[in-house]
Amino acid sequence: MRSTDVAILGAGQAGLAMSRCLSARGIDHLLIERGAVAERWRALRWAGLRLLTPNWMTRLPEHRYTGPDPDGFMTPLALVRLLEDYARPAPILDRTAVRRLSRHGGRYLLDSDAGPIRARCVVIATGACDQPAVPPWAADLPSRLHRLHSADYAVPDHLPPGGVLVVGAAATGAQIARELHAAGREVVLAVGRHTRIPRRYRGRDIFHWLDRTGILADRWDQAANLLSARRQPSLQLSGRGPVDLGVLSRMGVQLVGHAHGAEGARLKLSGTLAADLDAAEARCHRTLARIDAFIDHTGLDAPADPDAWQAPDAARTGPATLDLRGRGIGTVIFATGYRRDYGWLDLPVLDAQGELLHEGGVLPLAGLYALGLPFLRRRSSSFIDGVGRDAVALSAHLAATLGHRRQAA
Repeated sequence: MRSTDVAILGAGQAGLAMSRCLSARGIDHLLIERGAVAERWRALRWAGLRLLTPNWMTRLPEHRYTGPDPDGFMTPLALVRLLEDYARPAPILDRTAVRRLSRHGGRYLLDSDAGPIRARCVVIATGACDQPAVPPWAADLPSRLHRLHSADYAVPDHLPPGGVLVVGAAATGAQIARELHAAGREVVLAVGRHTRIPRRYRGRDIFHWLDRTGILADRWDQAANLLSARRQPSLQLSGRGPVDLGVLSRMGVQLVGHAHGAEGARLKLSGTLAADLDAAEARCHRTLARIDAFIDHTGLDAPADPDAWQAPDAARTGPATLDLRGRGIGTVIFATGYRRDYGWLDLPVLDAQGELLHEGGVLPLAGLYALGLPFLRRRSSSFIDGVGRDAVALSAHLAATLGHRRQAA
């Protein structure tokens, strides 16, 4: 049986960051990846996708972006190449799925395609984007409609003729809606919870301010409502132009309320469009106010930006139902996020919703950790930049755990 001090599950940015931290501490470990390095980034088919964060924020332990375009936005393929280079010194067992993780005799036992593996500690770095989440009512839509999750979207020309309904108005849904409309499609966007934020504010990219002010460094143990913070939708941003709902509405994208059911070709819509717009605006204003306070306190020279405070000029009411057939809609794209599937975990570490129980990435069983989840330790935990800082902190905790175990032995 193969043994290691630490088994890291997943060789994306989270697992690779932890590997680099453990190597720096001289800790024996093994990365186990069911596909190839950065497999989820490789699997994305969307040709127009760019990272939401500027290149200068592509920071990992012992890595900083040094390319010619620090303010540009990386493609998934460019990120895959970066992570491949970053992974070169790492001990990786790729093309290997872990079917079961259990605990026996004070050690963790991994049942894998490469045979059993025993480890003192395990880091679950399988990330937040595990299985595409599609609402149950999708099954009630007519079979003639072409249905897909945003993870399977590639380019407009790959879709059947006709209009498109995009469900979900966070970063992905808003970007896809813009791209489809620019390609000449009629687009309806079903809007639910979202987080509006301007791409640029007071002369700088918004991430300059989120980073500089420490907003991204907000800690999990200081959050007023941690559950709500962890469920925040992705920022309504794009690396390829503005995608706020006012811009989309002016382009001709029809905004409707949250989709919550279907009766054949008739889509059921909530009456919460105005409330969702107001909630997104309130979140935006809180963030801008923190940035303004920081600028005032530090005396930085940054021009005022009153336009960023203006709510999107978009419809605040919509129909209660939408006749998909009557509107000529032939495709429904679900930009409804992801869920985590931990069916392979034979350990008592899941809550009632099937999510990992943890305190800042430390699970209730000694030697078991999580990495790469939203607001794991900081607001930036699901960003490439943030996952590296989390890995540094958790590797220190892990090293102490291994030291205690060795002393006990």
